[in-house]
Amino acid sequence: MSVLIWLYIINSVLLLVHEIDSAYWQEWKLFRLPGGISFFLVIHLPLVFLILWGLVQLQQNNLAGYAISLLLAVAGIFAFTIHMIFMAKGNREFKTPLSIVLLIAILAVSIIQAWFTVYSHPGVVFPSCACQ
Repeated sequence: MSVLIWLYIINSVLLLVHEIDSAYWQEWKLFRLPGGISFFLVIHLPLVFLILWGLVQLQQNNLAGYAISLLLAVAGIFAFTIHMIFMAKGNREFKTPLSIVLLIAILAVSIIQAWFTVYSHPGVVFPSCACQ
């Protein structure tokens, strides 16, 4: 389980740094979110709380921790995918070398984290599975 916890921490850090980068690029405009930076910051309060709470739940070996671990991994895969779509459409945001490296690292860690999450607790995806 310690490998999964480290993957969770690494992915959380990568995603949170990406969100700092997102504020720089004014990501709310890409997603056409109302309220500008203020709303963008407000929606991150529960997201950061959920990430930290999920780590505690994972450390305590609770199903909620595995569920949030999987959700975090899926969010990372989504972040990479949506930004590649934006880039393919000609958007100029997130094209600095560090922005791109962050997105690639998020994808790689997210895939590995998703696998470790399901491997560690198959019930997170298959609730009726008595595999553990």
